Order: sequence, then structure tokens, then C-alpha cells
Amino acid sequence: MSTLAHTMMTARTADTGLSAQGELDRYAYGEARPAGRIGAPSWDGGDTELGRVGRRAAGSRGRGLHGQLVQQLGQMIVSGDLGSDRPLVPEEIGQRFEVSRTVVRESLRVLEAKGLVSARPNVGTRVRPVSDWNLLDPDIIEWRAFGPQREDQRRELAELRWTIEPLAARLAAGHGREDIQQRLADMVEIMGHALTQGDSLTFSRADAEFHSLLIQLAGNRMLEHLSGIVSAALQVSGSPVTGCDRPSEGSLAHHGRIVDALANGDPIAAETAVRQLLTVHPEVERVVPAPREH
Repeated sequence: MSTLAHTMMTARTADTGLSAQGELDRYAYGEARPAGRIGAPSWDGGDTELGRVGRRAAGSRGRGLHGQLVQQLGQMIVSGDLGSDRPLVPEEIGQRFEVSRTVVRESLRVLEAKGLVSARPNVGTRVRPVSDWNLLDPDIIEWRAFGPQREDQRRELAELRWTIEPLAARLAAGHGREDIQQRLADMVEIMGHALTQGDSLTFSRADAEFHSLLIQLAGNRMLEHLSGIVSAALQVSGSPVTGCDRPSEGSLAHHGRIVDALANGDPIAAETAVRQLLTVHPEVERVVPAPREH
């Protein structure tokens, strides 16, 4: 067993309230506001202490007051609590969450970069329509996946995985990168050990690493740029308990077949194994039919 495999098998995350790689917090969404209601946002019903919000919602990208505020405002926008074209007044946000003007300003800049808000002179900062959002942004993927749009988001992610990963596996079979292939085998070993131990968190971390490595092995930089989408899809595809790809013997076996196909330099077998893996889950089966048997 490699040092990497041993480390991932034995590592545990402290109960800090913050997410580590392969672990997502679950976001508590309120009921969406009526669609026709435009005007100043209502902050009623939220936590009165931003630190409390952060313990519930902050992820690996959400440390500190700035990150926590980004998470909270992003969730409110994506859930519909702050509807399209609704004004966001920095002074009100600062008072509501008891943060400085600098924290509010930087948080709104992050949300603007994600396409969620726009800031214009003499107009102020307003929420942008869904058509303007960067829907490939990992934060927005997570917020949508645990908000009112969860079913649409998970279906769309499943469709993207079906497009990206079989192609990546086919390309990866043509690259003899023994170092990456060994790491893929390590991840399968870790997943098997975690499955026997009932350790869903370690399973999910190794699973996410496996799929990231698979895309890396494809040798296509544009595909590699999309690896974050696959990681996000894995993180939001599972049950509320695991937050990851569901640990199962069937899933483990398919991962092993992918490794074997890559080691044999067989692109067709590698692609087929990935397609079989993707059809393990009912939500994927509803989207794409299983591959034909030849």
C-alpha cells in the first residue's frame, strides 16, 4: 500500500463545523419569496449571528467572515429569497450580519464575479437573473443542489458527467502514466477499505480523487478544466448522510474495471466501464439509457 493510501485511510477530520475535501455542509434554505415581490430584501427569519450561519454553511471556500457572508448571500440568491433585480444595500447587509463595510464590499465583488449580482453607478447592486449566473461555478453548483432547484441541478450534473467522463476514460487509456495509474489503484484500495469499515467520508474523498485523476490522465486541458464540475457532481449526488457517491460493492467493482482497462491500454473497455459506473445510480438511469451489449 502506498503512503498516500495509508494516509487517506487513517486521516479523520476534526469536528470544526467546516468542510474538508470530499465533505459538504448541508444548507438550510427558507421558503422562496413570492416571484412578484420586488423591493428591498427582507432579512427576517435568518440567524442573528453571522458566526452561527458560518458554522452551518461555510465550506472549504468559506472560511472567515468574508467567506461566510458570500455563502449566506449566495444561498439566499440561489434559493430565491433574494429574487432577480432585487437591490442589495451594503449598509443594510453590514448591519444585518454585523460585519464591516470592507467585508460586505469584498463579498459582493465575489458574488459579482459569479454572475449573481451586478453593481452599476447610480443604480447600486442588484441580483441578476439566472441566465447571467456562472452555473459551472462550484459554489453555485452546491447552492443549487441543496436548494429548491436541487432536482434540476442533480439531473444536469448527471448529464454532464455522462458527457465528460467516458470521453476522459477513452483518452486516458492512451496515456501510459504509470504514476497516475498507481494513484488510481490506490484510490480503489482506499475505497474498498472504507467500504468494509463503513467509512463514508473516506470513501467519498477517495472517490472524488479517483475521478479527478481520471480526467487529469486524459491529457486534455479543456477537459481537466471541467474536473471541478465532476467533483461537485460527486459531492451532491449522494444521500444527505454521506454527501458523496454512494458506497457500494457494485460501484467499487466498476472503479476496479476502469483501472484494469487503463492498465491494459484498452480505450473501449475503459469507456464502457465508466458508462456502467454512471448507470449504477437511479438518477442517472433516468437521464441516459445504459449502453448496449454487443
